[in-house]
Amino acid sequence: MTDDHEAVRDLLAAWAFGALDPAEEKAVPAHLAECESCAAEAERLRETVRLLEGPPLGAPAGWPADGTPPALSLALRTRPAAGPAVPAHAAPYAAAVAGLKALLPELAGRWATPVVHDWDAHATVAHLLAADEHLAARLGAGSRVRPSPVEEGPQWEDAWNRRTAEVIAHEHGRTPDETVADWAAQADELLGAPEAHDAELAARAVTLMGLRLPVAEHFLVRAFETWIHTDDIGRALGLTVPPPPEQHLRQLIRLAVRILGLSLGPTAPPVLFSVTGGEEWVLGSEDEPVQAELTLDPLDFCLLVGGRRSPKTVPRGTTGDAAAARNVLERAASLAWL
Repeated sequence: MTDDHEAVRDLLAAWAFGALDPAEEKAVPAHLAECESCAAEAERLRETVRLLEGPPLGAPAGWPADGTPPALSLALRTRPAAGPAVPAHAAPYAAAVAGLKALLPELAGRWATPVVHDWDAHATVAHLLAADEHLAARLGAGSRVRPSPVEEGPQWEDAWNRRTAEVIAHEHGRTPDETVADWAAQADELLGAPEAHDAELAARAVTLMGLRLPVAEHFLVRAFETWIHTDDIGRALGLTVPPPPEQHLRQLIRLAVRILGLSLGPTAPPVLFSVTGGEEWVLGSEDEPVQAELTLDPLDFCLLVGGRRSPKTVPRGTTGDAAAARNVLERAASLAWL
C-alpha cells in the first residue's frame, strides 16, 4: 500500500464526523473513487455516524437526504434511516444499538474472531444478550434464554458472571444469526418499553448489577456497555468505531462520575476531577480542602471506567497530591464490569 493510501485511511474516521480541515477534505473523495477497500470502510463509518447522529441539522441545499456530502454521494451507498427518536435518557442506548447493528454485517465469516476476555465475536454478542436481559426483565420483557434469576446482593457479580457463561454456552449451540436476531429483538423491546419513552416512569429506581439507580440511568449503563463491546469488536476486526456523539458521551460521563463518587465514599481525599472541555466535580470528602486536581480526556475517562484503559498509563493532567489523584484513577478502573 502507498503512503497516500495509509494517510487517507487514517483520515476516514475524522472525515465521517466532518472534522477534517479543507486541505484534508479534498484528498478523501479522489482516493475513494479509486480505492475499493477505503470506499467500503468510508461507507461503513459514515453509515455508523449517520445512525448515531441522524442527518445534519440545517444541511445545505444539494446534500442528499442521508447527510452524505455531495462530492462523495456516488462513492457511498445509502441505507434506511435510523429508528424513531426516543427521549434523552434512552437515546444513547438507541444510538449504541444502531451502531452495533451497523457493524455486525462485517462479521460475516469471522464470528470466531477473538474479541475480549476469552470471548469470540459470537460470545460477545451473546454476553450483551445476557446483560440486557436483566433490565428487560424488570421492564416486563420475556427472556430469550431460559431464565436463571440473578439475585441482587453481596454476591451479585458472581451471579451475573454465571448467567453470562450460561447464555454464551447456550448461544454457541446456535448460529450467530440466531443470537443476533434475539439480541436485536430484545434491544428493540427495551427501546419500545414505556420506560424508554416516559421520563416519569423511567425515574423509578431498581437494583441491577449491585447498583440501585433510576431506570433512566440503567438505560445509560446499557448504552455504555453496548458501545464498549461494539468498539471491542471493531478493534478485533481492525475497523474504526466512532465514539458516541458528544451529547451522549457527556451523559455517560455524568453517570460514571456519580458511580465513582459513591464508590470513593465521603472520606476519600478530595480531588477536583474534570474532563477536558467539560464539567468538574469534587470527589471524596467535602469537609477537607481539595488535595489534587485531575483532568482526563472524556473518551479516555469512559474507556478507563470501561476497563479499556489502565490507571497507570491513561493520559492525564494532575496537580497536587499524586496519591489522591492515583486513588481516583484506580477506583475508576475498578468499576469496570464490562
